[in-house]
Amino acid sequence: MGWSAALELGFAAEGGATWLARRAHRGPFVVQRPFFPEGRDVCHVYLLHPPGGLVGGDELRLDLRVGPAAHTLVTTPAAGKAYRTTGPVARQSHALTVEAGGTLEWLPQETIVYDGASVEIETRVDLAPAARFFGAETLCFGLPARQAPFARGSCRQIFDLRRAGAPILIERGRFAGGAPVQTASWGLCGATVLTLIVAAPAPEAAIVDGLRALAAKTPDGDRAAVTVLGDGAALVVRHLGGGAERARAFAQTIWQSVRPALLGRAATAPRIWAT
Repeated sequence: MGWSAALELGFAAEGGATWLARRAHRGPFVVQRPFFPEGRDVCHVYLLHPPGGLVGGDELRLDLRVGPAAHTLVTTPAAGKAYRTTGPVARQSHALTVEAGGTLEWLPQETIVYDGASVEIETRVDLAPAARFFGAETLCFGLPARQAPFARGSCRQIFDLRRAGAPILIERGRFAGGAPVQTASWGLCGATVLTLIVAAPAPEAAIVDGLRALAAKTPDGDRAAVTVLGDGAALVVRHLGGGAERARAFAQTIWQSVRPALLGRAATAPRIWAT
C-alpha cells in the first residue's frame, strides 16, 4: 500500500521579518520549528520525514509558497533514501512557488537511490517577476563503498523552472540500473553522483567566470559545467562525481560564491549541516 504524506508551508514577510505563516501536514512529513541564524529576515526550516526513506508505493508531496519580500532557506537534516521495491514506484514531488520580491533557497541533502529502487523525484519551481531562487539537488546511485552498485531499478528526475509561467529550464532524467546511461558519455560517464544546481536570475558575468574556473578544477576525476540560460534568466551548474561528500562540498562552494551576488548576503550554513 505504501505511505502517503503531504506538507504545506507558507512564508510571509512583515516588519522586515520572515515568519512561517502556514503549516499543515498529513502523515509523517513535518517541520518542527523555524530557525533564524541570520536574524529574523531569513527563515530557515528543516524538512523532517521520520520514516527516513521511501519504499515502493510511498508518496511524499511538498507544497511550499514564499510570499512577497519573504526569504526562506529549506534543507533536510540528513540524506533522503529510496529503498528497493518489489514493483511499485515511490514518488516524491515538490511544488515551490515564490511570489514577487520573495526569495527561496532550496538546499535538501542528497537522495540515495538503492539498488532495486524505483522512484520518481519531481521539483517544479514557479517564480513571479523579481523573485529569486537558488536550488541544489543531488542523486547518489547505489552504495559503491559497500560494493552495492545501482544495477537494478529505475530513477526518474524532473526539474522544471518557470518565471511568470514561461519555461526557463525543463530537465528530464531517466536512469535505469545497469543501463548504458550509467557509463555512456551522453549519460553519467561512470559517475555515481549527479548534482544539479540552479540560480535565477544568473549572477553577473564575473561571478560566472569564477564558477567556470572552479568547475574546470574538480578533483578526483569529477566533472562539472556551468551554463547561463536565457540572457541571464538562470544559471545552471551540473556536477558528476564519485562521492556524496565531494558533491556536497562542490554545491556548497557554488552556493557560497553565488549567494552574496544574488542575494546580497554572505552564506550562513544551516546549523544542521554541522551535526
